[in-house]
Amino acid sequence: MRAIGIVFRRELGAYLRSPIGYIVAALVLLIDGILFQGMALGGARKLSAEVLRQFFYFASGTTMIAAVALSVRLIAEERQQGTMVLLHTSPIRDVEIVAGKFLSAWTFLAAITLASVYMPLLILVHGKIAVAQVVVGYLGLLLLGGAALAIGLFASSLTRHQLVAAAVGGSLVGAMVLLYYLAQVLDPPLKEVIGGLDLFAQHFTPFMSGVLHLRDVVFYLSVTYFFLLLATKTMEAKRWQ
Repeated sequence: MRAIGIVFRRELGAYLRSPIGYIVAALVLLIDGILFQGMALGGARKLSAEVLRQFFYFASGTTMIAAVALSVRLIAEERQQGTMVLLHTSPIRDVEIVAGKFLSAWTFLAAITLASVYMPLLILVHGKIAVAQVVVGYLGLLLLGGAALAIGLFASSLTRHQLVAAAVGGSLVGAMVLLYYLAQVLDPPLKEVIGGLDLFAQHFTPFMSGVLHLRDVVFYLSVTYFFLLLATKTMEAKRWQ
């Protein structure tokens, strides 16, 4: 745990010192604000629950994009700068490196996500909101963001080039989002299997409405664990190259 804490503080400090972290945060909050004003509050009058649902719908997109943007540098940058050798020669295991880097990125992403909480609260000016829907919706965003971060971290472990890692990570996240639509043209039981692996429509939609299903929580935690395990195994394999 001590080694994980050291990596966590090192990486979190890198986000706070680097302009990239602040640029990602500013862009996410700006886009969320514009979309909230235009799609949720603009146009015809809507029920508060529907406004919240639309907010979480587009916030999920910016969260996934931000997750990939924050994660692709985590390992690729180490290899690019030649500092991965220092990590490998220190008394720290690959699993601790991956865990510390993931937790630092997830903490920074969570701070960005929770900074947008004032937007749903603006609904109180002209309506009412259900606290449960807000809490469950943000829980869904954090779980979805964690899964996307793990995918991006795995992509970052594959290469030393951050642009390549971004392309791979973005493609993997996009492919898992599109699995739902692929499942619609398949026949059972393949339809249920492919649809169950979808990253968004199948599992995030209930969170948008304030409905919490244990199976959706388990799914996101499983995806996160799976891709973190892949990142760890990839680092272990590359250690001897």
